[in-house]
Amino acid sequence: MPHEGAGQPLDAARWVDELARRARTALPPEVVEYVLQGARDGVTAAEAVDSWRRVRLVPRVLRGVDRVDLTTPLLGARVRAPLGVAPTTLQRAVHPEGEAAVAQAAAAAGVPVVVSSNAGTPFADVGATGARWWVQVYVPQDRALAEPLLDRAVAAGAEAVVLTVDTPVVGTKYAAGERRVWDVVDPAWLRVNLDPGQEGAPGSEKARDLGPADVAWLGERTGLPVVVKGVLHPDDARVALAAGAAGVWVSNHGGRQLDRAVATVDALPTVAAAARAAAPGALVLVDGGVRGGLDALAALALGADLVMLGRAPLLALLDGADGVARLLSLVADELADALLLAGCATPAEAAALLAAGPGSTS
Repeated sequence: MPHEGAGQPLDAARWVDELARRARTALPPEVVEYVLQGARDGVTAAEAVDSWRRVRLVPRVLRGVDRVDLTTPLLGARVRAPLGVAPTTLQRAVHPEGEAAVAQAAAAAGVPVVVSSNAGTPFADVGATGARWWVQVYVPQDRALAEPLLDRAVAAGAEAVVLTVDTPVVGTKYAAGERRVWDVVDPAWLRVNLDPGQEGAPGSEKARDLGPADVAWLGERTGLPVVVKGVLHPDDARVALAAGAAGVWVSNHGGRQLDRAVATVDALPTVAAAARAAAPGALVLVDGGVRGGLDALAALALGADLVMLGRAPLLALLDGADGVARLLSLVADELADALLLAGCATPAEAAALLAAGPGSTS
């Protein structure tokens, strides 16, 4: 149940807001800008948090629910809660331990963590934490250049590959000052799992010709399940699953790619329905503005199996592994409390909360 602090429940969303305020004094302004900004005018990024508050649920009663079991099946095993940590770049710019601290917190919480291909921490160090972790990949134009990174991830115990498909080029972001984050960060905080000299090598730019064959190739090359991240249209979910993906991830990249892209809360119901129809048992993930247990409950009700947090853990990393662990614990506790109040004993029962009509967000 919810944590107590100073006589009042500690709310995850309000704590994340406080962390954002702390970041403005604790971190260089260029790093804060990078963490918080969206692409172009920031329309999509700005509406993400409030978008979940539009969802209205229909709680159930007289169901004999006296306890909640958050454990959730995931790729042949079970995790302690239907939550996870999404990949983010420049974690070591927020805290020296970076990805290792986030993975340590995820391991303590019993939830998966996805590690960016831009990570500043060796995959072996992430694996040493005992976390269940997946590797996120941007496929380069020359596919062979991705192979060493994939091999390192497999050797370090990655359990899945997350293919990001919404970044043929990096979305334009405006700088408030004369310097960008890349002018102030230590190069050692980035891409340490790539081969030396790979950046700038011929064919190293992000592939603009991604297709179903890349999904199949990643699965064959690694022997791991592939999750396709950046899906907002149901037809794209069908294509990904037909190509052999184990799951699809509803994401607009935190509003950092195409500005004015649809909010994930609005895309989730149709993508989830298409995925389940195309491949029963397909995994559906979602991210984008999730700040607390009620947001997670809304996501589960709309069809998600796993609810991913991105900026919130990055901000919690101000307090290292303890901060991220605290955030994950808060969200899990809030979710358990919300499920109990809604008459649901498990996350899978959350679909019953949309009795007024699947996909309704009003």
